[in-house]
Amino acid sequence: MSLISRIFGKKDGKSPSPQEAIQRLRETEEMLQKKSDFLEKKIEQEIAIAKKNGTKNKRAALQALKRKKRYEKQLQQIDGTLSTIEFQREALENASTNTEVLRVMGDAAKALKSAHKNMNVDDVHNLMDDVAEQQEIANEISDAISNPVGFGQDVDEDDLMAELEELEQENLEEELVNIGPLPAVPSAKPEAPAKNKPAAVADDDDMKELEMLAS
Repeated sequence: MSLISRIFGKKDGKSPSPQEAIQRLRETEEMLQKKSDFLEKKIEQEIAIAKKNGTKNKRAALQALKRKKRYEKQLQQIDGTLSTIEFQREALENASTNTEVLRVMGDAAKALKSAHKNMNVDDVHNLMDDVAEQQEIANEISDAISNPVGFGQDVDEDDLMAELEELEQENLEEELVNIGPLPAVPSAKPEAPAKNKPAAVADDDDMKELEMLAS
């Protein structure tokens, strides 16, 4: 029986699930890694023994080198097995991931199909046409309500401007009447004010002085 068969074989003949197989591969990796570390230490020990007895006891040194060779061969085999197990574990992990992704996608496709079960493209287009038509009707109704029909929109603007000008003219005439008649313009030039005559004033002063002397 091969190593893989011993790892994954079951007495009842039932194949393990991907998760169970991945877990067993990880456990096997850990076990082999521990054995690999142990062999590396043994190899180091045998090398030390060979160096120590190289000149003193050649027989012991040779025996140590022989054991080192066996350990190295076992270590090489374990390294190969670890590579194989690691490759299988990664393949199983990828397969498990792909399986889960496909399962989720399948569930999503079923849900989408169920959501579209009672729908078809023609019904959707018809529905959108109805929505657009009703929206257009609603816009027309809003425009009709907002347009003040019958509230003076049919009056001629020119007639309104003419009436306004007449009112402005009447106001101007009333203002002119309220002002009253304008003041009369004098026909003759006003007389110039009399100028002072300093010579006459001087004569009067002289006369008063003579009278005072005479008295």
